[in-house]
Amino acid sequence: MWLRWKYCHNKQMRRVLIPQNLQSLPSKLPTGALHTLSGQSMGTTWIVRYIHPDQSSQTVVQTLIQRELDLVVAQMSTWQADSNLSLFNSAGANTWHTLPSAFFQVLDCALTIAADTDGAFDPTIGAVVNLWGFGPNGQRISPPSKSEVEAVHAHTGWQKLQLDQSAMRVLQPGNLYVDFSGIAKGYSVDLIAQALEAAGIENYLIEVGGELSGAGIKPDGQPWWVALEMSPSASGITESIVALHRLAVATSGDYRRYFDYQGQHYAHTIDPRTGFPINRTSNALVSVSVLHAQCMIADALATAFTVMGTQAALSYAEQHDVAVLLMEQTPEGDKEHLSPQLMAMLE
Repeated sequence: MWLRWKYCHNKQMRRVLIPQNLQSLPSKLPTGALHTLSGQSMGTTWIVRYIHPDQSSQTVVQTLIQRELDLVVAQMSTWQADSNLSLFNSAGANTWHTLPSAFFQVLDCALTIAADTDGAFDPTIGAVVNLWGFGPNGQRISPPSKSEVEAVHAHTGWQKLQLDQSAMRVLQPGNLYVDFSGIAKGYSVDLIAQALEAAGIENYLIEVGGELSGAGIKPDGQPWWVALEMSPSASGITESIVALHRLAVATSGDYRRYFDYQGQHYAHTIDPRTGFPINRTSNALVSVSVLHAQCMIADALATAFTVMGTQAALSYAEQHDVAVLLMEQTPEGDKEHLSPQLMAMLE
């Protein structure tokens, strides 16, 4: 199983990022052994490392992890026909739907970020994602026509969703297809973290499909060091590692899912404002890593920043106090951009 994070021991020749909250790390070494659990969910892999004195804890912990992942799938999967999300997407026009708590929480967060980013993140872009071959309808080997994109894009728009906060329900205006693929993995990481802590586990590192969250320390007293993911094309760039304590990291990149056609690169990240994938001609960002206390927010912002482009992403990050590392492809080679909040973590 290929993991997108590295269990780092040697900090030489790496850029080291130290979050301010490391001052609250436990001063006493944890009691117990390091346990590792792994599995598959949401079309990707997951792995959890945690410290616990009881070897038999693995069965209990595996069960609680799977419970949280299954909850996300049951409520938010577009690949499962009977999920709450799929039922909402196929519902008739002008119908109200009472949502389960997790679904409502994610939708509420997604719409907040959509508004904050002027639509660079938009959970209603699902039908366009499917049209481009990056959803449950299957892959394609050539792009759709401009008229096809425009016809489907006309039925998107986060502003069309109406939430009733008091009743935890949402209005389906008709033909609106919500997709949580840019936020659900991050949310699942948050759920697992909450479940571990509720079970009395305070030292852990979680990874679901490349999105991570950590807390506490390892048996040797060190925090959980992880390497920020870089584009496979990156060269001459110093690797950055960060200590995760009550902190999450999410990465978005145009190298993860894509297809090439007649010399054009079509990445899986769709610009919700146009209905077309981002491309390196107008947007040279190839990788975005966001650090945030909530993995759900880090996940969504990584997607939004990828759409926004370098300058708009840096401006947003500075205004909203977000730590982000951007990797931009230039004729001279890959170039890094660190937000002021990330710069403040440099050791």
